[in-house]
Amino acid sequence: MKVIVKLFASFRTGRFVIEERAYPDGTTVGRVVEELGLPEQELGIMLVNSRHVKLDHQLADNDTLALFPLLGGG
Repeated sequence: MKVIVKLFASFRTGRFVIEERAYPDGTTVGRVVEELGLPEQELGIMLVNSRHVKLDHQLADNDTLALFPLLGGG
């Protein structure tokens, strides 16, 4: 299945901004995060097709996954 993965802020460093990637059926958000080497403790918002999801969410063909790091500031 094909999934569009969008990375934001510091997650883009040394990676990509947006990329269409192929994954086997049943792939979860957590598996994509692991494959990309993103530290789970730095994950902020995870969206699939503009809806909040958790790491165990199973992706479907043509989904768009957006991953944002925790943001700080004041």
